[in-house]
Order: sequence, then C-alpha cells, then structure tokens
Amino acid sequence: MAKATPLRGIDLVLVDLDGVVYQGSQPIAYAKESLNKASMVAKLAFVTNNASRTPSSVAAHLRGLGIAATPDDVVTSPQAALRLLSRLIAPGSLVLVVGGQGLSDEVEKAGFRLTRSAEDQPDAVVQGFSPDVGWEQLAQASFALQRADIPWIATNTDWTIPVEGGVAPGNGALVSAVHLAVGRLATFAGKPEKEMFDLALERFTPGSGALMIGDRLDTDILGARRAGIASALVLTGIDSPKTLVASDASMRPDFILEDLRGLHQPYPEVKSSVDSDGIVTVAVGKAVVRRKENVVRVAREGTRIDLLRAGSAIIHDSGLKIFGLDVDPQIYS
Repeated sequence: MAKATPLRGIDLVLVDLDGVVYQGSQPIAYAKESLNKASMVAKLAFVTNNASRTPSSVAAHLRGLGIAATPDDVVTSPQAALRLLSRLIAPGSLVLVVGGQGLSDEVEKAGFRLTRSAEDQPDAVVQGFSPDVGWEQLAQASFALQRADIPWIATNTDWTIPVEGGVAPGNGALVSAVHLAVGRLATFAGKPEKEMFDLALERFTPGSGALMIGDRLDTDILGARRAGIASALVLTGIDSPKTLVASDASMRPDFILEDLRGLHQPYPEVKSSVDSDGIVTVAVGKAVVRRKENVVRVAREGTRIDLLRAGSAIIHDSGLKIFGLDVDPQIYS
C-alpha cells in the first residue's frame, strides 16, 4: 500500500505566507505549483500574522504569483485582534492604532473610531507591524498605556519577519519596546493564540480535517497544536533544522517538509526499536540514527530531509533536554 501524503484526510489547508509562499515580494520555489495542486483536493485559506497589508492586497499579491485567492480567503492578525477587541470595548469607541493600513482598515470595519494621538484619550490601543512604524507611534502608544484601565491588543508576537534583504525585527520586537516603556503586557490575538485559529476554523469550517503549514515553530506549529489540528513545518523561512531538533513538545510538527512539494509526496514512516543494550534506533526511509544514553549519532545518512526526520524523532522521544544531548551535527547541518 502506498504511503499517505500529508494531505490525506485533509479538506482545509491553512497556509502561512511570509517564509512559506513568498519572502518579501519574491516567490518561494515550488510554492505556487504545490499549492495550486493542493487546491484540487482541499480548500486553501491564507493565514498571516503580518498586519501591514489588507486582505485585498494580500489576495492580489497571491494572484500575481499565480495562486487563486480572494480577500475572503485571507485571515489576518488584525481581523483576530479586532474580533478580540470587540468583546472588550463598546461599539464606536476610540482606538489608538500603531500600525499600517492592514490594521487601521479593520479598526474602521469593526465600527470603531481611529486616532494616532494619546492626547485624544483613546479607549484602547491596538498594535501591529508595519515597516512605517517608528518612534513617534510607539511613543504615543506608551503615553496612552500609562492609563492602566485601557486594553492593549497586539496582533502578534513574531520577533522577526523574513523580508527580501534577510530577517528583520517583527511586531514582537516593537511591542517589547512599548512594554519596556510602560511596564505592562499586551494581549495577543494572532498565531499562536487560539483567537486566530478560532477565526479561521469558524470561517471555513473543515469537515474531515485541517492542516496548518508554516515556517515558524513558535507561531504556526504551536498555534496549530493549541487548536487541535495537524501541522507541517516547511524549511523555507525562519525556523531551521537546528531549531527544530531543539524544540520542546509544545511546538513539534506532525510533518517536516523541505519545501511544499512534500505535501504531495508519500510521507515516510518513522520506525523505532531498542536493542538489549539499550541502544535506540530510528529509521526514516534510508536514514538511520542511533542513540546510546545521551549520545546521538548518524548510522546511515539517507536523504537530508529523512535524516532530519529521524534525528528529530529520536531526540524528541528521548525525554532529554537538547543541552543534555551530544548530537551529531550532520543531523541538523
């Protein structure tokens, strides 16, 4: 019997964007072809923490890359943030916005009034990433939040964002700057928070099963686990083989993919055994990894991705912290 692909039993695929479909304006190799093929068997929804753009602009970008998408197919962290904020303040309240059009549009769609100045005595602060956010916006948020009675909602916690030039500070870094100024914590709405996944799952209502595809363990994979859905880590963005093997149990994916072609390839079985000397052996495809107490070594290389799958399995199942293990660097190089 042929091995199942990661899409078996899936009728809704939630797709992260930055680091999965594109990096900045540049498409990621094999993403278009793989997603278009997946759309023949499952509904595609695009779920992004990037608060700087509107659903319409995101959909237009996807169409420009050759991927069919409408604004309704796009779920953004500003939408999740306003869904949360609407439960905390009255309709028509005044909201101080730190961010770009993707956030300000959602504030107005939700029926709130918008300000950029703390002098207007806003009823809440909502903060999201935009490349235009600077000191003045962060300062206005800090001034407003010195009133401890108003809510502070942030779209997401991503410390970094992959862009064309490399990896840059993300919304988490900007929220941290305000936190250091005011000594209080924001409430987050985007991945990995359940609010974002509740919004997506309620909008698209999967039947047989949903799969989250992302490049970040701390947002995409952790959030999927919290939401109780399957997840696939694709190694085209932020997280690397090294961060994967070091991850804790809360953010370990069901599938590890080198790129999105892996959605359509049979996913190999992880075979594990223990001999009389206590040596643990894990085989994935032709790759074989062994562990004796805290020492993890490659016994047979196989393909790069299968070696990582085998190494991750043997490390994660060891019950030991990564700093307590002696791991062959070949596994994550």
